Amino acid sequence: MPSLSPTMTEGNIAKWIKKEGDKVSPGEVLCEVETDKATVEMECMEEGYLAKIVQGDGAKEIKVGEVICVTVEEGDIEKFKDYKPSAADAPAAPSESKATPEPAAPKVEEKVPAKAPEPKAPKAEKASRSGDRIFASPLARKLAEDNNVQLSSVKGTGPDGRILKADIEDYLAKGGKSEAFAASGLDYTDIPNAQIRKVTANRLLASKQTIPHYYLTVDTRVDKLIKLRGELNPLQEASGGKKISINDLVIKAAALALRKVPECNSSWMNDFIRQYHNVNINVAVQTEHGLFVPVVRDADKKGLGTIGEEVKQLAQRARDNSLKPQDYEGGTFTVSNLGGPFGIKQFCAIINPPQSAILAIGSAEKRVIPGSADGQYEFGSYMSVTMSCDHRVIDGAIGAEFLKAFKGYIENPTTMLL
Repeated sequence: MPSLSPTMTEGNIAKWIKKEGDKVSPGEVLCEVETDKATVEMECMEEGYLAKIVQGDGAKEIKVGEVICVTVEEGDIEKFKDYKPSAADAPAAPSESKATPEPAAPKVEEKVPAKAPEPKAPKAEKASRSGDRIFASPLARKLAEDNNVQLSSVKGTGPDGRILKADIEDYLAKGGKSEAFAASGLDYTDIPNAQIRKVTANRLLASKQTIPHYYLTVDTRVDKLIKLRGELNPLQEASGGKKISINDLVIKAAALALRKVPECNSSWMNDFIRQYHNVNINVAVQTEHGLFVPVVRDADKKGLGTIGEEVKQLAQRARDNSLKPQDYEGGTFTVSNLGGPFGIKQFCAIINPPQSAILAIGSAEKRVIPGSADGQYEFGSYMSVTMSCDHRVIDGAIGAEFLKAFKGYIENPTTMLL
């Protein structure tokens, strides 16, 4: 299993394109690998034949470095018909297999009370029946906790009704469920997590646990932005281009604001803060395969039409689950928009490590604006924007300076064209 991204430690085999015995050439796709970022095509490096597929379609959690197939010269194919990887080929497997038998040892603990039962055990049984206290071995309690099993619903077979690990296993084998589920009679389906969802979950959990988040919110008036978009789109279509979205304008404004306030275009590196010279904006895209964050590189230097075209292409590749590593690596700042697509007014996003900030875009809404005289008023469209900041990198005043610059571009959008 090759390392197909800087953060990849394991992967899944989505499907094999080549079959055993097929001739392969450099650059041809052998299989599709589901990494921590996306589904990536694994290409053949040398000419030869695919002699053996070790990990078939759907194989999961394969560690980087483990054997997934064998390619050989023509004369060697038959030699690998019954090939199985040795321990040296899969170093991660032995450590896991050795670790699994360990729970067998604590069984001795369950037998200890039988040899020397406490004199008060009969009273404990009465207490157990009354709900005051339930006696169970440590292993039984741990297994019950892991499976959401109420000990009061399990009949113990140990001395004086003590609940043993075997009692919990028997209860689970007979279809026992936690009291919460059983009482309500809920029906449910367990949905396996794709590799990208598991990795995303771990990264976001680590982000919230290790990054001191704080949040800044500003309301931006978008009437001029909407008007400019209405003026530019007919020109775009007339020249054969695609329409510019509000999100494209937001990405451009964020990129230019980062150029003005480069402290927000940085990462915490423990001994120093790394400030990036490139403004690469990750754009959050939700798909049926999970959440992807493809990157628009050097967004501060690109025109709105180019940004819009790139975002549409990247979003389509994300939906097709065909993003390449270069499509999502190297971002320095992230924009997440739940306003336009979903009508969410305001939200706080989780920072995408190792970045130090993420911009959460809410929906635009009409508001009444009081005039200078009594009875005078006008209507305006406002959009709420919330910036999540890493306080190790971005002080409050710096974050506020960024939002001030961003607000300036949004409310006077023609300045983005200068």
